[in-house]
Amino acid sequence: MAVRNRLIRRTPSAVWAVLADPTQYGRWVVGPSESVPLDEDWPAVGSRLCYTVRLGPWSAQGVTTVRHLKPATELELEASFKPIGTARIFLQLRPWGEETLVVCDEHPLRGLGGTLHNPLSEAALQLRHRGMLARLAAVVEETPELATPIRQ
Repeated sequence: MAVRNRLIRRTPSAVWAVLADPTQYGRWVVGPSESVPLDEDWPAVGSRLCYTVRLGPWSAQGVTTVRHLKPATELELEASFKPIGTARIFLQLRPWGEETLVVCDEHPLRGLGGTLHNPLSEAALQLRHRGMLARLAAVVEETPELATPIRQ
């Protein structure tokens, strides 16, 4: 299981505001170039977003579904990308003074990714998380902090 954390210099509500906006995923998740909500109630349990992965002229779409949430504290997703399978991504927000410790835990669930999971793919996930959490911090820290209602 690839687990990594990052201290973000904003409050948990500011981090949650970015996580709760499905159009922001293309900005901070490593891989997708854009994302579009498929359901209006994101991030409610069962809601989905569609994302696009581009490599040169090639592109493909996947779907991410919310499997669990505790507003402003936990978000658990299942990302499905047909060629590879599905993965579980768990994000936990822990208050750290006026800042937020974000813990990311990801592992493959089904399909080729789960079958071929090994120490090399685990190392690749660690590199992905390093980039993803750095991008999340940049998006959160550049966004003005507003009093955002927390949706369940």
